[in-house]
Amino acid sequence: MSQPKNSHQVNLFRPKKGHMRDEVLIILAILFGWGVCTFGFQLLVYLCQGTGAGSLLTRLTLFNLPLHFWFTGQLLPLWFIVLCVIFNLYIDRITEYHSRRRDRSYE
Repeated sequence: MSQPKNSHQVNLFRPKKGHMRDEVLIILAILFGWGVCTFGFQLLVYLCQGTGAGSLLTRLTLFNLPLHFWFTGQLLPLWFIVLCVIFNLYIDRITEYHSRRRDRSYE
């Protein structure tokens, strides 16, 4: 009835070598790309408010919508999908690399 306790510790700031370290680097890079696009443009619009550049950002239109509205409503969801595809491609590549490496170590 009593099962041995296998505790698995995962720390995002101190990952173990190998697969976990590569995976954490990809996660941090994707989060950085997401954060820059999500908050960077909005921060730019807010900081340029009242200057000539701020009014330019709100006056520009794309498909008859203000640029900042199009960026937030259309481009960010597309960017999220692109980031998901990039993440999955890199995770597959990392998993394949470490699987081959692990298989070679058994020979």
